[in-house]
Amino acid sequence: MSTIIPVTVSVPREQLASIIDQVCSEHEPVFLSRRGRRVATIIDADDLERLIELAEDTADIRAAEESREEIRHTENEPTPGDQMQADLGLA
Repeated sequence: MSTIIPVTVSVPREQLASIIDQVCSEHEPVFLSRRGRRVATIIDADDLERLIELAEDTADIRAAEESREEIRHTENEPTPGDQMQADLGLA
């Protein structure tokens, strides 16, 4: 990954189209700063969607790991999916 140089918030007003083209072609986010502090980021839409999917997948994996750990601690057997559906009146 290349070094990401922050851009001040005032610059994109003048050069927004070229910054967006750069972000889309290089797949590197551009950080917008105000008074030396990052306040926003311009990122390719497809890259953002992939990041969101990865974050959701990671959250699902962590939840599954926590469930497995709870099962190990309590020594309870997991409820089969068809039994759970029947218990909830979905089957």
